[in-house]
Amino acid sequence: MSEGLRPGRKKAQTGPAADSFTRLQEAFLDLHKTLLDSERVGYEQAFGTIKSPGDFLQLAIKDPWFAWLHPLSAFITSMDERLEGENPISLKDVDDFLKSGRALLAPEENGQGFGKHYYDALQRDPDVVLAHAKVVKWNGNR
Repeated sequence: MSEGLRPGRKKAQTGPAADSFTRLQEAFLDLHKTLLDSERVGYEQAFGTIKSPGDFLQLAIKDPWFAWLHPLSAFITSMDERLEGENPISLKDVDDFLKSGRALLAPEENGQGFGKHYYDALQRDPDVVLAHAKVVKWNGNR
């Protein structure tokens, strides 16, 4: 995707902080997609092939199998809303979202909810580990 844009979106803000924010969001989007792909594999092993992208979208939104991913989806949505807001993105915004996002990505071996499912995904899928590392090691210069 050129200039860090997702299809169908116009760039709402420009400048170094907004560019950095967009790159951070892309790291979270990549992780989210990787997690969805990983969960899809497990779902299809348990229940059979998902017939279409539309069916997969509905499952990702409504099926309990994917519900643990909703906090990450909501976090990315909040990034969209901030990026499309009227006030210019600042480096503080970038830092605040980075801290909040990293706090969300706290795997919990003996926990429950998002943290436990995230831990399990990290244990079973090397692609999740790589996408996680991009967020955890993100420094704004990529």
